[in-house]
Amino acid sequence: MIQTDNSFRDITVRFPSQIIIGKNSVMKLVDEVTEAGYSNVLIITINVLLTKLNPIIQQLQDKGIKVHVNTSIIQEPSFQDFDTLLASFKNISANVVIGIGGGSVLDVVKLLAAQLNNTQTLNDITGIGLLKKRSIKLICIPTTAGTGSEVSPNAILVDEDHQKKGIISPYLVPDSVIVDPELTYNLPPEITAATGLDALTHCLEAYTNLFAHPFIDMYAYEGMRLISNNLVKAVQNGSDQNARTQLAIGSLLGGFCLGPVNTAGVHALSYPLGSMFHIAHGLSNALLLPFVMEFNIPAASERYAQVARALGCNSERTEIDTANAGVQKIRELIKQCGLPSKLGDIGIQKDAIPIMAADAMKITRLLKNNPRQINLNDAIHIYEAAY
Repeated sequence: MIQTDNSFRDITVRFPSQIIIGKNSVMKLVDEVTEAGYSNVLIITINVLLTKLNPIIQQLQDKGIKVHVNTSIIQEPSFQDFDTLLASFKNISANVVIGIGGGSVLDVVKLLAAQLNNTQTLNDITGIGLLKKRSIKLICIPTTAGTGSEVSPNAILVDEDHQKKGIISPYLVPDSVIVDPELTYNLPPEITAATGLDALTHCLEAYTNLFAHPFIDMYAYEGMRLISNNLVKAVQNGSDQNARTQLAIGSLLGGFCLGPVNTAGVHALSYPLGSMFHIAHGLSNALLLPFVMEFNIPAASERYAQVARALGCNSERTEIDTANAGVQKIRELIKQCGLPSKLGDIGIQKDAIPIMAADAMKITRLLKNNPRQINLNDAIHIYEAAY
């Protein structure tokens, strides 16, 4: 059951000191850098953005600012990827690190800003609250409406055993964030869909979390409403300015949920899909979301009924009926977005399910948040239902 005393539970919420939201707001990056007096800038981004970013980079250089650009992060980063990147920049003395990209880029940038002047190793800081400092300024600019990494205290890397590991620290919350919906206009429909459903899952799992909190509920509920109302529109018309803006804001709200409350069973069960089969994180969540919802509803029917209302469903005869309507709404969204709905549709073999379930049981930092306890047999049954 959802805890009944969460209104009295202490939480700490850390927001960036500044968030800029608006079309073409990425162009304000030059002012952000120059007005703060930064002289040595490290930018981590992706190749497809360089055409748009080159004028900004040129303006910075014209002002005498050193700019180092790296585009090596092209997939979910590993510990080795990060260590290689860190070693290549150890001697540049950057005073600001800027990430412009999706969740993988932003996670790496957050860690890079912390680790450039830190003697702790990645293993030292893996876990919750183990990172001791960050002395370099950090600016994040998302190019997907999905991970919420631009405002969260979380970074995820894949270790040498192909397990996803979380590094959670208030020092990973950026100093400044620029949300420019125009940067998402050219995202392919399937990436728009998967990242949007990832953002929706952040909000939904925070709202139905065992440790849900009233202060975070308002972000989670509004995030669900914005994303569910606009996701299909953005998938069908990538240049829909209003839909893209609402999705970007919804993703931002989902990011606010990740520190003080975080995600739960959907994310825990999705991790093996990424680590074992390299399925994109957003798609992994989308494949499992309705099945974990069905599993959880008996333990939190009132919460899931509220989820259904946030998704635009009408109230049914009972709260459980309303909650189940929310599950059906999620299935409709997935179908309208053109994403696969079953594990078998993406080539996963059924005999992998026991291994996946055992792997998911290791993600205790998220499983403990689930409103209904998930044991090994439960995980197997959820995967089988999703197959």
